[in-house]
Amino acid sequence: MASDDWFSAKIKPMLAKKSEPFSREGWFYEVKWDGTRCIAFVDVERERVRLQNRRLMEISYRYPELTSSLLEFASSNAVFDGEIIVFSGGKPSFQLLQQREHVDDRMRIEILSRKIPAVYIAFDLLYDDDSGWLFDSPIEERREKLGGVARKNRRCVISEVFTEDGIKLYESAVKMGLEGIMAKKFGSKYLAGKRSDLWLKLKKKNTADCVIVGWLEGEGERAGKFGSLVLAFYDNGELVHAGQVGTGFTKEFIDWFYEKLRNIEVERLEVKNLPEFRRKVHWVKPVYVCEVEFLEMTKDEKLRAPVFVRLRSDKSMEECTPRDFV
Repeated sequence: MASDDWFSAKIKPMLAKKSEPFSREGWFYEVKWDGTRCIAFVDVERERVRLQNRRLMEISYRYPELTSSLLEFASSNAVFDGEIIVFSGGKPSFQLLQQREHVDDRMRIEILSRKIPAVYIAFDLLYDDDSGWLFDSPIEERREKLGGVARKNRRCVISEVFTEDGIKLYESAVKMGLEGIMAKKFGSKYLAGKRSDLWLKLKKKNTADCVIVGWLEGEGERAGKFGSLVLAFYDNGELVHAGQVGTGFTKEFIDWFYEKLRNIEVERLEVKNLPEFRRKVHWVKPVYVCEVEFLEMTKDEKLRAPVFVRLRSDKSMEECTPRDFV
């Protein structure tokens, strides 16, 4: 990648594998904030900012409050890896983040940027003017340079690093109501677009990202809307049924998302391992990805007792495999 192309680069972020909590020499730990993953390109000289999510989509327009903050945050031209978070009561709020992620109306975006502003938490540095691209540099060197380039402000901060007792940090994070922690190995390079065991996520709950492939008609209070969403994994180039999720929705979400589903309804969809449905199924184009919590995976790779958490506009269908729960 040519050094003068840094601002227009397309970078898929490095991904982590799942692990049980541990404490081990040669690793450091960070709180897992679980917001929207975001590569931030900050051109201080020309006063411009690009925000890119995991799917390489430009999301800068959704977070106007971060543009000026990132220009203040960076002391020179830089590319950061981090998370966009919306806080409520000192904790990340899935619900408020959803409000920010699925709005395209400019006026509404401007109102929400003031009403529920976002925060950018940077945890890695991928480029700076002095060094160029840093993918091959060890993570401790990238973190040191991050501290030299970034200047904390009200909307942009650097994630805190802990080098001792990962188990204790994990337990503290869970007690505080957070999702868990990240563990990263000293010396690790930045493997763009790859899921590596050099980065591990230590989470308190089982979660999976699934493709929404249809809905079952609702009954009672949900009559005329959807009662549950039909889920699938994407495995070896095929959609494979993963179960249905019928809990975890707010009334506002059901009303809003039902209209979205109706706009992408199709007559049929090829999905493997389907059961016999008691209610009518409406199939949809595999456009939306959602995150669900679940108790366990059954032997036939179905989700047991899934609960809807949120839509994931930053995830692609190809990432929704039965072996990569994120």
